[in-house]
Amino acid sequence: WYVPPHLRAANTSGGGADSEKKARQMEKLRKKVQGLINRLSESNMQSTSSQLEQLYRENSRNDMNAALTEVLLKACVSPVLLADRFALEHTMLVAILHSNVGSEVGAYVVQAFAKKLDELLQKPPNYGSGRECDCVLLLLAHLYNYKVIHCLLVYDIIRRLVDSFTEREVELLLLLLKNSGMEIRRDDATSLKDIILQIQAKSATSSLNDSSRMRFMLDTISALRTNNARKIPNYDPSLLEHMRKLLRRLVRSTGPADEGQLKVSLKDLLDADKQGRWWVVGSAWSGRETNTTKKDGALPTTDSWVLDLARKQRMNTDIRKNIFCVLMTSEDYVDAFEKLLRLGLKDTQEREIVHVLVDCCLQEKEYNPYYAFLGQKFCELKRSHQVTFQYVLWDRFKALGSLTPANRSNLCRLCSHLTTSRALSLAILRVVEFAELDKISMKFHRSLLHSLLCDYSEATCRSVFARLAPLPHLKSLRDELVVFMRHFLRDRAAPAPGPDSSAGRGEKPSARISERIRMAELAMRTV
Repeated sequence: WYVPPHLRAANTSGGGADSEKKARQMEKLRKKVQGLINRLSESNMQSTSSQLEQLYRENSRNDMNAALTEVLLKACVSPVLLADRFALEHTMLVAILHSNVGSEVGAYVVQAFAKKLDELLQKPPNYGSGRECDCVLLLLAHLYNYKVIHCLLVYDIIRRLVDSFTEREVELLLLLLKNSGMEIRRDDATSLKDIILQIQAKSATSSLNDSSRMRFMLDTISALRTNNARKIPNYDPSLLEHMRKLLRRLVRSTGPADEGQLKVSLKDLLDADKQGRWWVVGSAWSGRETNTTKKDGALPTTDSWVLDLARKQRMNTDIRKNIFCVLMTSEDYVDAFEKLLRLGLKDTQEREIVHVLVDCCLQEKEYNPYYAFLGQKFCELKRSHQVTFQYVLWDRFKALGSLTPANRSNLCRLCSHLTTSRALSLAILRVVEFAELDKISMKFHRSLLHSLLCDYSEATCRSVFARLAPLPHLKSLRDELVVFMRHFLRDRAAPAPGPDSSAGRGEKPSARISERIRMAELAMRTV
């Protein structure tokens, strides 16, 4: 029969026979994991990870995560600093399980390490017994090197250490920068530059300015700033590179190395017990606290209104509903961009952002540039979003006849913005058969090209068409555009602002259109 979760917890903690049985099972499981971790080495990494994966299949994932994390903390956090190879081997095991079993494994371990670090940093001046804090930092640094966590967490830790900036913090900063400094520079050089300036400002006013550790750290950050790894004292990436090659052979993922990377901040990890774990698929999350109060368990009025609107717009999956609600309730496109990233969607799920965005843009009664700027941000974020936009727009080009005049006008201006902002290339038109256009399609593409030629500066117009020049496979598109512009733009009256409207900006002088067309032709021929 069904037992609610709160009663399950009461049964297991109530001291009865069930709780004793559960405790014995956990102790048995812990001993199995302990035995495997004790024998862990580079030579038996594959067999050890396979046996742990088998244990994950045979037992509760939560029990396995708890057992694994407890054993790792006991083995790796000690008053003596870990050897690099030892730390690399144990964090590699976490990275393998994170990829092969599921991201919740890495999320559980990282959260435990972050809490342990926070606990130790609240015990000044040495932060724990001996080098315990150093051990936790080293483990987190190597989890980042293996792409289990994002540089966001590393930067949060660095900022926390810089705030105090005692001799002990300087020692910890040195350890972190030495082991992951070059990696965070590759991932986010701008944030590293800000951190370096902050450290230099602190060091200038600190009483530690003449200490050997301070000079050592300043030499390290100077080498990081100039991207000169050879000048970092005692820096040898050969062992890390060797371990990464081994990791690539042992994981079963075929995607990019950072596909399952946990982009979560230190604050989110420390507040997870209160607000939930949004970075774990299927986990509850309370989100940011709001001032609205709920009565009788009902949703706030705005939420109900947005959800009702989502149903009317045929947002038929939970992912599409969530994206739609974010788009409708965000303050601006920057706020929407950040909220959509925090949804933690996977690669295939991220495609829905573009589908919903374009659909909402077309459904507006009047064109709203909010969607165009948001689409531009996503195109600049990832190449995959550009590809998704391309396919979505191709589908709309093929179905122009089924769209309303307002839909076509919004689509025209969206395409115009994305191409002039360099988020997309004019190559999106390569699927268009210009010789076989019907009346509606001809009006649409005529309006789009007229907008590109006449509504923007000469430099912007030239750059849009120049992007087609160096690509040999787009020769037929260039030829078709030249013929289309000469016949439908230069030799005829200019179109109205929208593809189906005659009101608005009015027609441009034919001399200017002819001049812009000649400039576009020259730009497409110039390599």
